[in-house]
Amino acid sequence: MLSTMLAQTPNKIDWKEDLQIYKASLEDKHIDLYHSVTEEKFNAEWSKIYDSIGLLNDFEITLKLMQLTRLINDGHTAVSLRNYDIHDYPLKIKHIENQWRVVKINNTNKNLLKSTLVAIDGVPIDEVMSKVSKVAQFVENQHSLLVRTGNYATISELLYALGITKKSNSATFTFQDINHQSIDIRLDALNQTTSNSDSFQELVIGIPEIIKPENLSFEYLWYAPIQNTNAVYIRFDSYPSFEKMQRFSEELLGFISKNKIEKIVIDMRNNGGGDLYVGIALAYALNLSDTVDWKQGVYVMTDAVTFSAGTSNSALFKQLLNAKIIGQPTGSNPTGYQDMDQFELPNSKLVITYSKRRFNLSETVTQGIYPDVILNYNWKDYQNGLDTMLLWVIKDIKKKE
Repeated sequence: MLSTMLAQTPNKIDWKEDLQIYKASLEDKHIDLYHSVTEEKFNAEWSKIYDSIGLLNDFEITLKLMQLTRLINDGHTAVSLRNYDIHDYPLKIKHIENQWRVVKINNTNKNLLKSTLVAIDGVPIDEVMSKVSKVAQFVENQHSLLVRTGNYATISELLYALGITKKSNSATFTFQDINHQSIDIRLDALNQTTSNSDSFQELVIGIPEIIKPENLSFEYLWYAPIQNTNAVYIRFDSYPSFEKMQRFSEELLGFISKNKIEKIVIDMRNNGGGDLYVGIALAYALNLSDTVDWKQGVYVMTDAVTFSAGTSNSALFKQLLNAKIIGQPTGSNPTGYQDMDQFELPNSKLVITYSKRRFNLSETVTQGIYPDVILNYNWKDYQNGLDTMLLWVIKDIKKKE
């Protein structure tokens, strides 16, 4: 039996009460809990956990709950670890060209930036990811599954509980460098809340034609002219308040009018969600412009990170702005269960999220928004800081001018 891996209360957690509240609360609060899994199947799996509480430690029970919650099959119903004192290994990986690429790592191992992760404690990366994928949360389709699996694969407690690593807070990571040489490095896990972002090296991609302005009101929402074109680029990673979006949109509309902008690029690739109605306010403002080429001049960029309201707004931009979707399929579905709320289990303090609404933004249920033009990240470009997808968009804009 595994040792306790997380900081816990001195008293033994009453998991039986928590499990009862977990089930009763989801049945009461979720709009349609059994839309994918039958009530009989869910109850049977729940009972297995309930009956085995005495044989499991706290984190093992948490993992069982994570697996159970995945049966509900919507990306907004999940077990969140935000209240747990969990640790991450000091790297970030991204699935590009069928390999797990290191796109961020601590300064001590900065020579491994751009390398490929091939094993953890001797376990091949495909086997690691297969195990992690079964417990990763906030998964809605195969696209977000890939993203979430990469995110959860660096959590030390999870890797240990799954039997991948031999110790709870350190492991040997095997990389293949850019010269195809194998390198083994021992990494120690860091507390998520105390890790200093300044102590990391990260690959950042872009294009020379777009220069991020200084003194921004928001790091997650800004615009800039695309040099040598009659186009504007809008970076939309997250959502301000409705009032702040109105002010941002008014300023943007003034820029478009003053410069007689004809093409608009809305980049939703890092948008993990928020208030979709705030995004509609942006669409409303943009639609007031008469200089824009509304026939073929609006582009919306998506990838597997695009989720929740990010997906909904991308679908609505296609409908309201006649936009062309460019990039990869989104990590959530335009028709499905959304509008997330949460409750906390009283003893373990686990946060459980759930869906309150169902949105129908496409005629059929699809696994994400499928782009009009499918583009993927090119690893050679990515290593050199170039954004393959944006390069295509700029080329297409120039072709039409």
